[in-house]
Amino acid sequence: MVPLAVASVSSSPLATTALLSNGRPIRARLVAAADGQKSPLRRAAGIRTIETRYPQTSIVTTVRHQRPHRGIAVEHFLPAGPFAILPMTESRSSIVWTERSELAPRLVALPVPAFAAELAARFGEFLGAVEPIGPRWSYPLALLLAERYAAPRLAVVGEAAHTIHPIAGQGLNLGIRDVAVLAELVIDARRLGLDIGDEAVLERYQQWRRVDVLALTAVTDCLNRLFSNSVAPVRLARDIGLTLVNQIPPLKRMLMHDAMGMVGDLPRLVRGQPL
Repeated sequence: MVPLAVASVSSSPLATTALLSNGRPIRARLVAAADGQKSPLRRAAGIRTIETRYPQTSIVTTVRHQRPHRGIAVEHFLPAGPFAILPMTESRSSIVWTERSELAPRLVALPVPAFAAELAARFGEFLGAVEPIGPRWSYPLALLLAERYAAPRLAVVGEAAHTIHPIAGQGLNLGIRDVAVLAELVIDARRLGLDIGDEAVLERYQQWRRVDVLALTAVTDCLNRLFSNSVAPVRLARDIGLTLVNQIPPLKRMLMHDAMGMVGDLPRLVRGQPL
């Protein structure tokens, strides 16, 4: 079966119609544009974006290691950018390796033994011998923020609304909170017999998500600039700060809760409550 795409969306005061690529129309009260960073739906709605490119590229692959990871994710902060080791099933991990954009294509193109050596040098020995086992691909890193998260009968969700630096892996968490907020607002409006695509519902979605998105965007951008910095005074201040955080348990717990998205005005699903 050939996957279908949304060719266009047209809205009226009472409903919206999505025209699929096979010509079939679907009528609804609300459309969620979750179609990625280059979102055709966002563009068609006339929602502008703020964008900037990082001088970094992420290399993604899968590795097998000698010892089990015990479900623990690890992130090394290297001069070129973060090197994330994310646990998968069995003794495998997914690698998100941030490198300078001019060097990344040469690393991806290396023969298997040379690539494995470069990867092992950054991975470390804490899980024993490591072996690349999956395909490699790369993508340039960028920051993107939509100026609005809503248009008539349209909610912009996930990377269509915001693309942030992958440091600390917070992009997925932001998208999950988008979905949780939108689901809560839609369910509550439906229970009250209200129109789920009403302007008031969409304005509430936009207001609820804006502070969280802007705050986390600023944090990840600053962290990347801080840790991808080889200037001696900056490195010294960074290391002292990390040491202090590690030695003050309440501060450490607060930062961990913040990184997990467990602070602020959280939707019910994120708090583990039913809709």
